[in-house]
Amino acid sequence: MPLHHAVLALLTRRPNHGYELKARFEEAVGPQWGGLNIGHLYQILERLVRDGYVSRSQVTQADRPDKNLYTLTEAGEAELRSWATTAWVRVGGFRDELFLKLLGAVALGPQALTTLIESQRQTYLSELAGLAQQRRAHAAEPLVAVLIDAAIAHTKADLGLLDSAAQHLGPLATAQSAQPSEPSRSQAQGDTGEAGGHSGMRGDRTESA
Repeated sequence: MPLHHAVLALLTRRPNHGYELKARFEEAVGPQWGGLNIGHLYQILERLVRDGYVSRSQVTQADRPDKNLYTLTEAGEAELRSWATTAWVRVGGFRDELFLKLLGAVALGPQALTTLIESQRQTYLSELAGLAQQRRAHAAEPLVAVLIDAAIAHTKADLGLLDSAAQHLGPLATAQSAQPSEPSRSQAQGDTGEAGGHSGMRGDRTESA
């Protein structure tokens, strides 16, 4: 539950209400993560209150409706410490749509594979240019800068993957395009039915003769 723990981290310094937490989260992680939906955030806060990691109190405001203030509990701090000091382990493997696109391009042949790889390469290069601009803009924000550096490293690795894909999948795409297409089952059944129909007609003509 990474977002749950991020909320706990934001509450370590002081209590906050929902919209303050949303603004602080988006400021802390920068543009690479994206915005935090306020409805989702309130669901997270409800779960944290239920689990005893956060307490909720109401603050009366003279000129506005009362607001809920969320405070980190001792159990919440212990949970955060346990999560934040243990290594992250990837689960479920890599699920990137690019791999499915490579599957489709290989099936279509070498020209389709080359088109995909070159198109994807230009996309990654454009992303790198944009990330470089973001990196300069957020140089004074250490956490945001680290996240942008991670995005740059990831994109550079993806560029290297395209070279590997061209090398390893090119021969496979060529081999697959050279193989004749097999008729589908319905086509095969249709051919059989037509042959049977012609045979029956020949039989009728023989009998009438």
